[in-house]
Amino acid sequence: MTADLWLPIPPDEIEGLPDGLNPLFWDGGPTGEQDFPGDPADCVFYVVPYMKRQPVKVRPLAEMRNVRVVQTLTAGVDDVTAHLADLPPGVRLCNARGVHEASTAELALTLTLASLRGIPKFVRAQQQGHWQSEFRPALADRNVLIVGYGAIGSAIEDRLAPFEVARVARVARSARTTARGPVHPLTELPALLPEADVVILSTPLTGTTRGMVDAGFLARMKDGALLVNVARGGVVDTQALLAELESGRLTAALDVTDPEPLPREHPLWQAPGVLISPHVGGPTSAFLPRAKRLLADQLGRFVNREPLRNVILTTGATNEA
Repeated sequence: MTADLWLPIPPDEIEGLPDGLNPLFWDGGPTGEQDFPGDPADCVFYVVPYMKRQPVKVRPLAEMRNVRVVQTLTAGVDDVTAHLADLPPGVRLCNARGVHEASTAELALTLTLASLRGIPKFVRAQQQGHWQSEFRPALADRNVLIVGYGAIGSAIEDRLAPFEVARVARVARSARTTARGPVHPLTELPALLPEADVVILSTPLTGTTRGMVDAGFLARMKDGALLVNVARGGVVDTQALLAELESGRLTAALDVTDPEPLPREHPLWQAPGVLISPHVGGPTSAFLPRAKRLLADQLGRFVNREPLRNVILTTGATNEA
């Protein structure tokens, strides 16, 4: 009997799907209560629905007793990892490395440039029919610090290259060398923060990075610096950031917040010097072509018993991949 594959994209829209699995479409539906397309116990490869709330994504996991792979279509997997205890040992959790780098890096640059050049203020003036010119900082000649130098962080630097920045400093979990220069370990972050005019967060949300951008982190940033977050809202201590914004010492551009979605009455909406976009780093026209290519390749590897890409961890293993 052929095992089931659950896909959030209609199977007939994905070229190159291999034979050997029974593809079933399930995207959770608009409310997350859409009936399952089959018995979750028969699913061996589960592709998590994209842009759904966490309860939708994890709803079938407890019943997936025979699943071997859980594939997200997001770069971050923090909303799934909390429910891995529901799965049997040996299940591989894979992320969508290669899918979101271009669009997330584009947004990081968009938020940076819009904030520095005062675009939100100009939009408000346009709505009032008011011609309002002023002197604004440029990205050129600025020091930029990228915190979280994985695939997305590297893509952000690719897009910074034409903007004549003075320097790009890179920070990741551990030190390494790249063609563009050294990547500093997290332990060196406190010494790098005071030199940065722009700090861009693109790190995954983990036990180490949750709340990393706290009052101490923000206090080390130079006066007038810009914090850009295209990572996860939980990386930043919202109350500590609010205090800096309300003092006028720092500005921020946030694609992600904590809490998320941000409640209508939350003070972050009205804080001075903040630009907020509603977690739109990934959902662009670039998403579907890249997601489909990833799935066709990954499923071909699975059927042919070849090593999978982007394995973040294996349930029951003592170490992450």
